[in-house]
Amino acid sequence: MKVFLFALIICVVPTSGAERGYTSLFNGKNLDGWQGMGGSTTNWAAKGGMLSCTGQKGSQWIATKKEYANFDLRLEFNIPKNGNSGVFIRAPKEGAPWVAGMEIQVLDDHGDKWKNLKPAQFTGSIYAVQAPGKRVTKKAGEWQAMRIVCQGAKCDVWINGEHGVKGDLAKLAETHTHPGLKRKSGFIGLQNHASPVHFRNIQIKVLK
Repeated sequence: MKVFLFALIICVVPTSGAERGYTSLFNGKNLDGWQGMGGSTTNWAAKGGMLSCTGQKGSQWIATKKEYANFDLRLEFNIPKNGNSGVFIRAPKEGAPWVAGMEIQVLDDHGDKWKNLKPAQFTGSIYAVQAPGKRVTKKAGEWQAMRIVCQGAKCDVWINGEHGVKGDLAKLAETHTHPGLKRKSGFIGLQNHASPVHFRNIQIKVLK
């Protein structure tokens, strides 16, 4: 009986612990290891194992205090109806992070507000650069999984286990003016885009 109860608890309680070989970027309790960009972090809160943005005024985004070049990043997100956010990668402190770095879009793909967006503006896209091969997002309010692997000039994105983007950044840079496509390293960040959003189980493995 004791074994059964322990297994049940493990299944239902979110954890900030990282998988083997990965390091947690969020401890589930506070914003240690993160810094506000373009304002204070008063619009972000850590509670119940979740890192949440209110969507109100404050930092435009929060960034890791450490920069990353090649990595395997995994996280879960929960976006409300018509919500909008993003995960920044290889972003510098200066400039718009979705251009000076790169943004992997987080959006309520099913929201009426976004029905006229271009394919490269939906969840899992390298924002305004490369659209996912197909859209596999769940409805607003459900937890979803994202995985981003960057190694050299390659950037791959999975949403809910589906490999949607196989990005060749060197080739994309030939036809797009985003300077972030040529960056070798930078900060990982989470966007405040004037809507609530929740993240959890944020973990990273540094690659060579």
